[in-house]
Amino acid sequence: MNILVVKANNRPASEAVSSKMYETFMNTIEGGNVTTFDVFAEDMPYLGQELFDAFGKLESGEEMTDIEQRILAAKQKAMDALKAADVVIFAFPLWNLTIPAKLQTFIDYVYQAGFTFKYDENGQAVQLMTDKKAIILNARGGVYSTPEAAPMEMAANYIKNVVGGVFGMEIVHEVIIEGHAAAPDQAETIIAEGLAKVEAIAKELSPALV
Repeated sequence: MNILVVKANNRPASEAVSSKMYETFMNTIEGGNVTTFDVFAEDMPYLGQELFDAFGKLESGEEMTDIEQRILAAKQKAMDALKAADVVIFAFPLWNLTIPAKLQTFIDYVYQAGFTFKYDENGQAVQLMTDKKAIILNARGGVYSTPEAAPMEMAANYIKNVVGGVFGMEIVHEVIIEGHAAAPDQAETIIAEGLAKVEAIAKELSPALV
């Protein structure tokens, strides 16, 4: 079993809870075949006209610019990493109600017709990654699980809608640590309880890797 961990926070674990979730998972998981794709460490130009220009030049055989070569290489690297994985762990924070821009870029790279989904003869979308499982590890300082706040949350919901709804991955676990910034007097307990759940997931996966 190949596990891909998509790390989407470059803040240290001492300051960022989702980074602490990532470190907890990596320190607990045992066995090989665990790969980290750090979206902040990778060269990942944002999606834009350069990619479409690169597609055109690739087809025509024209010479590409540096940015066009970089974005094609980055896109292919993300797709290769996702394709090779049996289980994908997404470790990310809620920033300004949504996901970090670098994680959005990773999604943009792999969100491709013919790769993660396709259209059938009736124009209906068909999921192409139903053989993969996904795990969501998310941290948010406020409380967004209430009926009033839930509609504003566009990080965990977005990832679940994309990887589960569009790509077809089975979301087998979801750990969300929330409210530690809103209730600092309870933060230590909130974080510890969430990290214990992350540890349990890593221990559950470990026997398949040894």
